[in-house]
Amino acid sequence: MPVDIRTHQPFGLLHGGASAALAETLGSMAGYLMTRDGQCVVGTELNATHHRAVSQGKVRGVCQPLHLGRQNQSWEITLFDEQGRRCCTCRLGTAVMG
Repeated sequence: MPVDIRTHQPFGLLHGGASAALAETLGSMAGYLMTRDGQCVVGTELNATHHRAVSQGKVRGVCQPLHLGRQNQSWEITLFDEQGRRCCTCRLGTAVMG
């Protein structure tokens, strides 16, 4: 995700809401890929811990499952800056529907 005026908060740093939106998107997409036909996932909880400020460049996200149940899932999404430094760790809970 680009870190620029579109994703900055007023002080010129990556907005926490942008980080959360990226994390929830990645976790929800991964969750959907783990469902059976006719199922979908919806987010139930999102927690974000910001470790390092990012003011420019790009961040990338890595999504890993913590729990893949029949009714719910838990995901850890880690965001890294262009130097490979962890800047945010998120945990997403999803409910499997259908």
